[in-house]
Amino acid sequence: MPDPSAGFSLETVSNLGADLLDGVAPRLVTIHGRRRGTSSGFLWRPGLIVTAEEAVEADEDVTVTRPDGSQVSASLVGRDPSTDIALLRIEEQPLADFEFSPSDSLRAGHLVFTAGRHLEGLTAALGIVALASGPWRSLRGGVIDRRIHLDVRLDFQSEGGVALDTNGRIMGMTVLGPRGRVLVIPSDTIERVAPQLLEKGRVARGYLGLGLQPVRIDRAAADAAGLAEPRGLIVISVDQDGPGQKADIRQGDILVRWNADAVPSVRYVYRLLGPESVGQAVDLGILRAGEHMTLAVEIWERPKPQ
Repeated sequence: MPDPSAGFSLETVSNLGADLLDGVAPRLVTIHGRRRGTSSGFLWRPGLIVTAEEAVEADEDVTVTRPDGSQVSASLVGRDPSTDIALLRIEEQPLADFEFSPSDSLRAGHLVFTAGRHLEGLTAALGIVALASGPWRSLRGGVIDRRIHLDVRLDFQSEGGVALDTNGRIMGMTVLGPRGRVLVIPSDTIERVAPQLLEKGRVARGYLGLGLQPVRIDRAAADAAGLAEPRGLIVISVDQDGPGQKADIRQGDILVRWNADAVPSVRYVYRLLGPESVGQAVDLGILRAGEHMTLAVEIWERPKPQ
């Protein structure tokens, strides 16, 4: 145990936690949604709020409770489901500048404070970094700069709040992942995605213009195509004037390769259609009426939803 004479005490730790929360309180807001209830967010820049994308519905007018307790309407600037980041705009008020804490120094075992804002007031929790590793792709294909899991309890109302290092700096946004796991969308990802949302309202994603569905194929056809598993993706729809149609891909074709790699699932293809894929040309291995062929396709940017 630390020596109390060296200046360590539970009261010191307790006061430190409260001071960290006080320091971030002027940035924490409550997001009011029609169907999901409330969640948290934080002021990124004057008049601009970062929050969890799944907490904001595209077609609704959002209300925000500001740090001073006043409620204002917010408009949706942009959203990126693949990284779970949304950007809202409210009436601008004076706001001190801040710098995110980079996440690259975070290690398993480090202590982390989480903070959000409920209708009743501020919320806080103290947790530990359960996992800190390198970049990963979300189930929706977005690149998250670091995989950070926290051993801490987080409720829906606190989702979209912040994760703080022990110096009180914001190192990311807290969200709920699969099976209730608490994840941190790191500061590196927010700094990369939020400016794109501010400029364009969305993050560009690749587009093939094809509807795909998993299918098992004949073993002989799989062997002829050099596949370890007799699986592919059947084309169930082709968008009019889309990149797939331009490349002569037809309904009923079976996609078996992306360049030299097999395509085990629709999710796998979706993950390949990230922002970096736009403008690239790929060779798609196709089975058509038992015949193997290769078609070159240029990946377009996904059209903006109407």
